[in-house]
Amino acid sequence: MQRRLSLSLVFAALSAFAIASPAQAQAQGEVQKQLSSERFTIVSPFPPGGPVDTLARVLSDGLAKRYGQAAVVENLVGAAGNIGIDKVKRAKGDGHTLLVVPAGNLTINPTLMPNFPFDIEKDFVPVTMLAKAPNVLVASPSSDIKSAKDLVARAKAKPDSLSYASPGVGSGLHLAGELFKQQAGIEMLHVPYKGTAPALNDVLGGAVPLMFSNLPATMPFIKNGKLVALGVTEAARSPAAPDIPTLAEQGIQGVAVTSWYGLLAPKGTPPAVVEQLAKDAAEMLAQPDVRERLKAQGMTDAAMKPAAFAAHIREETAVWARIIKARNIVAE
Repeated sequence: MQRRLSLSLVFAALSAFAIASPAQAQAQGEVQKQLSSERFTIVSPFPPGGPVDTLARVLSDGLAKRYGQAAVVENLVGAAGNIGIDKVKRAKGDGHTLLVVPAGNLTINPTLMPNFPFDIEKDFVPVTMLAKAPNVLVASPSSDIKSAKDLVARAKAKPDSLSYASPGVGSGLHLAGELFKQQAGIEMLHVPYKGTAPALNDVLGGAVPLMFSNLPATMPFIKNGKLVALGVTEAARSPAAPDIPTLAEQGIQGVAVTSWYGLLAPKGTPPAVVEQLAKDAAEMLAQPDVRERLKAQGMTDAAMKPAAFAAHIREETAVWARIIKARNIVAE
């Protein structure tokens, strides 16, 4: 009797699956048909050539092939990315206008900018994280700082004797430095620049001893000895630089700061369309040629489900809000 009951349950489950599967396939087919109905616009709110533009073009190539429609990248530059973001905010939520944007515009600017014109949670629908790149704390050889432990010991012995460069007030790399100071229990003077290149040049020249930077930008200088890598700001060592220890390995916990880039759609985009686009993006990013393309810019694919991506945005926003308020950081 028990065996017959078990078999009945198995057959019932299989029947339910058989009934559900065609319905699911039909629903997915309808979504794909809708996405195939018109051209795509992928907005990159930063200039061509950088990681945001690279990812936007990966998506445009993939969507065009997948849905048989034109997929155009629009580089709408200005107002710290807000011009391009605003276009997507105002677009129809049907999956045909999408935004590729770096983490800072989603998790830092809402707190940093007093008149930030968007509500990320209300104005947009997170689709997926696309890619990430590790950051690294580097030192000028002239500073004679060899490790993160060495840096902390020196800063504690001589408070305010050290300084660090960043691409600008409120940048992710500035806040990485502020988080590092908080977690290590030290103080350092922040020296802001207008961009990564001038900041890096002064660290290379020894004018400023320290800097948090994207690993890809600094690897050539680390390899030729013009910079000393003190630690990567990730939970695990980077496959691109396995010899560089993490800050956590050196006793400085809670400084897991990664540069990442995400894909968003306008509010009102149906969940089924969002799920389909997230699936499409994950498959595009997994292609060997795309992975090589990302690797050339020091990135790795980081696709995740829409719900997980939304949670990540909320969590990181809360972390940076605490740092910005605790350190009294004000946008310039």
